Amino acid sequence: IITLSDLECDYINARSCCSKLNKWVVPEVIGHAVVTVLMLISLHWFIFLLNLPVATWNIYRYIMVPSGNMGVFDPTEIHNRGQLKSHMKEAMIKLGFHLLCFFMYLYRLVSKIVPK
Repeated sequence: IITLSDLECDYINARSCCSKLNKWVVPEVIGHAVVTVLMLISLHWFIFLLNLPVATWNIYRYIMVPSGNMGVFDPTEIHNRGQLKSHMKEAMIKLGFHLLCFFMYLYRLVSKIVPK
């Protein structure tokens, strides 16, 4: 969010912004896929079903990168057609989702450790 905000305010150029963001796309896809599979294996159905659409969206977004682009974030297209705003909106939604998941995981951890 901060990097996209810096690009929006012209503190950094599009190429450096996109290279910073693209560096984290593959670890995000792998990490979210691993967490989703772990929730399936451990039979936490609600959390698995909550994570499945986000993991699917991350994989779809990574696979559908047009050939010739630098990655999911492309410096030549990030200012076109409001892509910067949509990337900012997606980052805010992901932040909210990850905060929700963090507190759900924390609650599950504490409820398993503390005896009733």
